[in-house]
Amino acid sequence: MLAFVIALGVIVIFLIMIVATYNGLVGFRNQVRNAWAQIDVQLKRRYDLIPNLVETVKGYAKHERETMDAVTRARNLAQAGVSADAAQRGALEGGLSSALARLMVVAEAYPDLKANKSFLALQEELTSTENKIGFARQFYNDAVLRYNNKTQMFPSSIIAGMTGFRSESFFEVSVAEERETPKVSF
Repeated sequence: MLAFVIALGVIVIFLIMIVATYNGLVGFRNQVRNAWAQIDVQLKRRYDLIPNLVETVKGYAKHERETMDAVTRARNLAQAGVSADAAQRGALEGGLSSALARLMVVAEAYPDLKANKSFLALQEELTSTENKIGFARQFYNDAVLRYNNKTQMFPSSIIAGMTGFRSESFFEVSVAEERETPKVSF
């Protein structure tokens, strides 16, 4: 009888550990999904700002058509890739960031544009959005790290493998220009 009670207690403890581990994995996976959704929120904001910025610059820099077209193409590609994984999405967003950097370089060549209130307001909004995107990416990568640790460390890795939890990809910079220190000139 005592052996039965002890065996039953061990089984109950084991089941509680399995349920707690599974629930922890679900919580970490949901944090990763939430972090990705936060990136999407900021990217949507950036996508919405870009046409206004391009139109403002167009008024001053009519012969810089190629740069503006590149920004528009990069924005459209990035928006089309919303269902891509983190690595593919990072590459698309990197292309957009590079195109935006080229647009800002073009804007530097037009003193009247740099003094335009609409341009300055849009530039400030875009800078703020880029900062928020950076923080959201960092939060996402932190969530992925916690989740991947949980899915790969023993003993939770056993439960993760049995229940279909797989490692997530980090949001990484894949465009070489984004790794370089930006050049700021006044």
